[in-house]
Amino acid sequence: MKILRGFITAIDGVNYYTGRVVMYGIFVLMAILLWSSISKTFFLPSLWTLEMAQFVMVAYYVLGGPYSIQLGSNVRMDLLYGEWSLRKKAWVDLITVLFLLFYLGVLMWGALSSTAYSLGFWGSNPLEFFGGLLTGDQQIGRMERSPTAWRPYMWPIKAVMVIGIFLMLLQCLSELFKDVLRLRGEAI
Repeated sequence: MKILRGFITAIDGVNYYTGRVVMYGIFVLMAILLWSSISKTFFLPSLWTLEMAQFVMVAYYVLGGPYSIQLGSNVRMDLLYGEWSLRKKAWVDLITVLFLLFYLGVLMWGALSSTAYSLGFWGSNPLEFFGGLLTGDQQIGRMERSPTAWRPYMWPIKAVMVIGIFLMLLQCLSELFKDVLRLRGEAI
């Protein structure tokens, strides 16, 4: 149980501070959109603003998700859930988080595959590619670029997605362990 509590404390801490930093990304998004409006009105329109706003929004959403789960501010069907006892809520949360972990595992595999593709890997096993990058057996190929006029590289935002999904997986494990502790009758 001490290991579970240590894991919960560590992951909750990482996601708390990540979420607190990332929540200011909304101001970055506002600045980009403000510049977009100003440049379209008074100057030549900027090519980068729309796509950069999309990238910032993706980072804001994906990196802020674990913080939202941690605070319990995610959307729930409160019609029945709100009236249940803490023990019943823990059982339901324990079961539903298992489905979420499966979904996030599939999402992580897709994100890893997409990130490997954006770095020029054409094979079917992204873990082999990233392992090869670490050992020096693999090289980065022709990097994927966006098909827009701005043509930014795609790997940075895809790497942010991998990090965000990984943090969400860890936060879901933390929530699972919290439910286990609740079911054992221990305070969290």
